[in-house]
Amino acid sequence: MTGVTIYDTTLRDGSQREAISFSVNDKIKITRKLDEFGIDYIEGGWPGSNPKDIEYFRLARNLELSHSKIAAFGSTRKAGVRVQDDPNIGALLEAETPVVTVFGKSWDFHVTDALGTSLQENLAMIEDTVSYLKDHGREVIYDAEHFFDGYFANPEYAIATIKAAEKAGADVIVLCDTNGGLMPFNLIDIFEDIKNNVKVKIGIHAHNDTGMAVANSILAAKLGVYQIQGTINGYGERCGNANLCTIIPNLQLKLKIPVVKPEQLKELKKLSRYVAEIANLLPPEQQPYVGENAFAHKGGIHVDAILKHAHTYEHINPELVGNKRRVLISELSGKSNLLYMARESDLDLSKENPQTKALLAKLKELEYQGYQFEGAEASFELLIWKAFAVHEPLFESLGVRAIVEKRGDNGEMISEATVKLRIGDREYLTAGEGVGPVNALDEALRKALMEAYPEIRHFQLVDYKVRVLDGRDGTGAQVRVLIETHDSRQQKTWGTVGVSANIIEASWQALVDSVEYGLLSANEEKMARLREAVKSFRQG
Repeated sequence: MTGVTIYDTTLRDGSQREAISFSVNDKIKITRKLDEFGIDYIEGGWPGSNPKDIEYFRLARNLELSHSKIAAFGSTRKAGVRVQDDPNIGALLEAETPVVTVFGKSWDFHVTDALGTSLQENLAMIEDTVSYLKDHGREVIYDAEHFFDGYFANPEYAIATIKAAEKAGADVIVLCDTNGGLMPFNLIDIFEDIKNNVKVKIGIHAHNDTGMAVANSILAAKLGVYQIQGTINGYGERCGNANLCTIIPNLQLKLKIPVVKPEQLKELKKLSRYVAEIANLLPPEQQPYVGENAFAHKGGIHVDAILKHAHTYEHINPELVGNKRRVLISELSGKSNLLYMARESDLDLSKENPQTKALLAKLKELEYQGYQFEGAEASFELLIWKAFAVHEPLFESLGVRAIVEKRGDNGEMISEATVKLRIGDREYLTAGEGVGPVNALDEALRKALMEAYPEIRHFQLVDYKVRVLDGRDGTGAQVRVLIETHDSRQQKTWGTVGVSANIIEASWQALVDSVEYGLLSANEEKMARLREAVKSFRQG
């Protein structure tokens, strides 16, 4: 097996997914990230189809890329039109990219019924277009659209189309499973036939309508394909395209085909999440290699085993792709889960300690109520300190009130909150206003604590999520609130959780945990004493 080049079409084919609409600025940002990661080809869009892509290619000319080549995408010339007179072909050249990718029809059914032209004219369209672009100094990739459907229907004609592209000088011919219906077991014989008929480099472009896009791409690599096309996170129309976030580590770590540098591979999860954020989509948690749950362990037996040897339930070291191992606490958990999570928080617990067993029972009860601590490590650590009786609260909540008022049909919603706290032997009563009740509570809490703990001014709430736990209960359902807070001085971020049928109460729980943990972690001396106290409790 030789090396494989990676061709990313997130900005063009990926953007055809429902709910994705990249701005020109989005596309430029993603281009830079793909280049940093080491992607060989970046398909920027179709310059003849819309003003946005024309603007993208204008800006892309000034990008200083270290590795990637940008490709403009378009179709072969129109039937009955001279190639030099076709405005879409002119737009491809005006994009001034080093690479041009053009697609043409491989399926005789599409030629006669979709294009409405003759089979011979279609071959001329392919040959004329590729030859014209080569004459203008471009590297030309020919995408044989619907190739596999065409091959099944009329193999002689499908092969004739790619031979036309080869004759015209195409640098790479890409076999496209446009409808996504190809089975891997069909691929072997087809590839053998292709290699017997053309000598040019071959690529594959797979769609995922049967869930086989990654499998077909990996098998094609085994068969000696030169180029694999796909998208980040598998974004694409219908069921999506071949997922490069799965293909790249499979090539590099399983097939030992070098694709990117090891240090670049470690950025894979970041790349996946970066593109997801720009697309305004949640990254799939179960996604292989880069998903949040790709290396998450819940069963107590599993966790006990990975504590002894990670390879017992992990096929690779998660750090190779920039991910990390996660251990979950649930009704399926054993003591090993708790010990592992505590270790991640620099707390060393003993499996034999009866307090550990009691803490595990408490965690399972909280999980039953709806708590989850995977994204709330600060609440988890506070829980351990309280269970081991080494925690002294920094303040005591004496009362909380939140008011939401709307005056008139067209009036603004007004949110006010009052908080009453005891710090030492002093009581504080403060009020706050905000865009919503939680924001108002946050403001009131900060005011109450500012005098005693001025370091709170460095804290900023950066994320707030609400999850309804059982929608069947309607507006009376339990909700889980997750809050993420950042300390600008320490450059540290932590998560906390609250659960209640009352969203304000759940938010208050998470807010209090957030502030208390932040104040403790900002005081290195107090943190050291807390962890030493847990250690002493363990040894005792």
